[in-house]
This record gives sequence, C-alpha cells and structure tokens, in this order.
Amino acid sequence: MHCESVILAAGQGTRMRSSLPKAFHRLAGRELLSWAEAAARAATGRPPVVVVGPEMESARQLLPGDVRFVIQAERRGTGHALLQAAQALQGTSDAVLVTTSDMPLLSPETLKRVMAAQASHDGPLALLSVTAADPRGFGRVVRDEAGRVRAVVEETEAQPDELAIRELNTSVYCFRSDWLWERLPSLPLSGRGEYLLTDLVAAAASEGGAVAVPAADDEETLGINTRAHLSEAEAILRRRINRAWMLAGVTIADPATTYIAPDVQLGADTLLLPNTHLEGRSSIGSGCVVGPNSIVRNSAVGDRCRIEASVLEGCELAEDVHVGPFAHLRPGARLGRGVHMGNFGEVKNSTLEAGVKMGHFSYVGDATVGAETNIGAGTITCNFGRDGKKNRTEIGEGAFIGSDSLLVAPVRIGRGATTGAGSVVTRDVPDGALAVGMPARLVRPKEDRA
Repeated sequence: MHCESVILAAGQGTRMRSSLPKAFHRLAGRELLSWAEAAARAATGRPPVVVVGPEMESARQLLPGDVRFVIQAERRGTGHALLQAAQALQGTSDAVLVTTSDMPLLSPETLKRVMAAQASHDGPLALLSVTAADPRGFGRVVRDEAGRVRAVVEETEAQPDELAIRELNTSVYCFRSDWLWERLPSLPLSGRGEYLLTDLVAAAASEGGAVAVPAADDEETLGINTRAHLSEAEAILRRRINRAWMLAGVTIADPATTYIAPDVQLGADTLLLPNTHLEGRSSIGSGCVVGPNSIVRNSAVGDRCRIEASVLEGCELAEDVHVGPFAHLRPGARLGRGVHMGNFGEVKNSTLEAGVKMGHFSYVGDATVGAETNIGAGTITCNFGRDGKKNRTEIGEGAFIGSDSLLVAPVRIGRGATTGAGSVVTRDVPDGALAVGMPARLVRPKEDRA
C-alpha cells in the first residue's frame, strides 16, 4: 500500500499562553513539529505534507527541504485543515495517514500499525484509540452493541453517558485516499462553526466500516496543550532515552537529573554523574566520566576523558583529556590526547596539542599551542586588536609560559621558549629563548642559562 502522510500543525495553541505557535515549542531540544515529521516520514518512507498557518513560514527552516507545506489561511477546523492538502495529494496514493504536531511521543511503529489496519480491512478508515482514565479533552470512541466503531463524539458535544467512555480518539487516522477526497468537501459545519475530521468516522462506519487500533502505550498519545503537558512529555522522553543508554552499557548515577538529547551518542562504560546535560549532536567516547554539573553541547569527546563541572560548546577532545572543574570550552576549541585543562580556564577557536598543561585561570583564544607546553596560571592570549580583528598566537612545542603572561597577538613563542612570570610579550620569542618583563625583552637563549 502506497501511503502519504499529512501533519496538521496550524493550531495556535492558545492554552500554551505563548506568542510562539504550539508546533514550535521544543521538547528535548527539538520542536514538536520536528518530532511529528520524523515519525510520519519513518512510518511512510516519504516526506509528509505539513499544514501550517500563514504566520508559520519559518517552519520551512525547521524541517528537511523535501517536506511539502500548505497554508491554512483560516482556522476552520481539522477537516478544513486537511482539505488544504487535497491539491498536493489527490490521486497520488492508496491511503493518507493524518497526524498532528502536538503528539510528539508517537512512534513510527504505532503509525505503521494504523496503516496496516487500514490496508487489511475493506472499510475506508482506521483510527488510533487509547484507553485512559484522564480523557484530556479527547473525543470518545462510540461503539455499537456488537463492538463496532460507530462514531467519535467530541467532548464538548458528548452526552453524560458518552462522557463516561474511556476509549479516546487520538486524532490519528489512516484513510483510503479516494474515499477521503470524495467525502472531505461535504463535511457538515459543526456547532462551533468548524469542519471536523471526527464527523468522517460516522460516515466511514456506515460505508464499509471504521476500525480502531488500540495504542499499546498510553504515554505515546500524550497530547501537548499546555506547558504542563510539555513538562510531562519531557520527563517521559528523558526516562526512555536514559533507560536505553543504561541498557547499552552507560552508567547514569541519577537518571532524574541527567538530560541526554535524542541525537547524542555514548560509548560503553561511560559514567554520567548528576546534573549532566548532553545536548545537540554531541558524542562521548567509552570509559569517560562526565559531571557532575556539566554541559556538553554539539561537541565530540574521545575515550577515557574526564569532564567535571564544566561547559563544552562546539569543541573536540581527543582521548584521555581532563577538563575542569569550572572550565569553559567554546566553539572551535580542539584538545589533543592527554591535555589537562584545569579550573577556571577558557579556550576558544584554538588547538592545544597532545600533553599540554593549562592548570588554572587562563584564557587561550585564536591560538595554536604545541605539544607538551605548560601554560602558567593567569596566562592570557590578547587576541583582539585595535583594528577590530582577532589575531592569532602561535606557541611552539615544549614551551613554558610563566604565570600571568600576556601574549599580545599576533605573536609567536618558539619551540622550547620560556616567558617569565608577569611578562607582556609583544614580539616573537625565538626557539629556546627566555623573554621577561613589561614589555618583554629577550634575556638570553634558554640553553645558555645557568
């Protein structure tokens, strides 16, 4: 069965109390719409059609370029929203899967079950239902005496006996496409002045039948209507992600305070300590210790690294690197094997080659530091020039930079060179030489010193 998918995302989400459209609110670092798009694509194997409001043009920047968008200029209900996709999809498939952007925990496997149910029966519709004690405003699935689906009744229009029903409609449907596009334009106007997809259930029941596929996990069908719901979904997703990594060989000391984004990769035997946040597309190697109180964002960390109470953003660490506590690695920082970067240090757009020691209270920006160099406490590369441009500092292998040295870029410190404590270096220091003072001057070559 060839199935296309449509995501209804034009809802304004007034209960979110936000100027941001509901579909743009984020869950585990991704927009709700992005979660829905990924699930629909995985279920059908094709990019979905997304129905958005006219003020949601920025949605095009959130999703892959092959996603097709249609505009619902007037919000006149779910049936009216789906009708906007008719021109894009009519005659292109055997079936149409319809989902919404506010149910981000739905899995592709669940959507495939709904599609399979539609393909296996003669009626025009299969829907996803869930049995739950809290109806959360969902419509009720009404069945006849034989247990066949007869209709879906919206909560606002349900009678007391219907309100007691706990089989709920999740607004996930799979329609036979020819039937859908024929019936959709003739939907009646509801008492609220909207055209509702739920009215198609009764029509399908009388024209071949509608089937309800029960959700295997009611957490999947959590709909996001308020920020409280968003928080509930965040907790569920975090629990799922953390459990999966623990089963894969990662130790998480306190899962309740550990946050792992869905695109993060972790190696076996890594230990995550409390209040650790792994964000974006970060990767952590095997045998690492991260935390407590650490943030790693869009960074690559090699094996056997230790990151303690520090922030890493857009950086790369080789193997056996020790960072922290209270260190900050900014975008473009690259630390080689065995580098030690201690407390209250900061590195930006710089490479520290293997074995560099940068103990504490130092800033290295726009620099290359050679292997086995020692950076003394309080060292600063003064990279910002009067011309408004960033200038580079080059430090050779095996250099010794004395405490409180100021290296005024552009400047080169040679291989095996030394700067005395408190030096302000404004000129290049040759290989093996010693420079001291303010401004620093050459005293003698390093090898001539007693």
